[in-house]
Amino acid sequence: MADLVVHFEIHASEPQRLVDFYSELFGWRFTQFGDFPYWMIDTGEGAIGNTDGAAGHGINGGLTQRQGPPPEVGAPVNGCNIVVAVDDVDETYRRALGLGGSDALPPEDMAGVGRTATILDPDRNLIGFISPMLSDGTRAM
Repeated sequence: MADLVVHFEIHASEPQRLVDFYSELFGWRFTQFGDFPYWMIDTGEGAIGNTDGAAGHGINGGLTQRQGPPPEVGAPVNGCNIVVAVDDVDETYRRALGLGGSDALPPEDMAGVGRTATILDPDRNLIGFISPMLSDGTRAM
């Protein structure tokens, strides 16, 4: 078996606030795991671990109660950063800001990579967006 990343977790001071944020932003579905402060995240069709039998290309995750204060704005990353493939980086960035996220890195073209942006979710977790389409409509690769 290849060494694939198959699960991610987001830590939340106010879990319902982030459940609402990511449900609205990406359409992710959340299911609380029993009575525990933990929610399974279904990121949608094509994710590894879905029960449809397909191999999958993306991953599902979980959302858990944060055990300390959220990171300070401008603090160095203390953990992992999640990057989500989206069709339109600029639109996803605008929607994220409108839903209560804040700017970390505005949309920009990266030669050979694609168009990227990074926001802080309402609990100050970094989350990135990427698309292979540059702002002029050409593919980066």
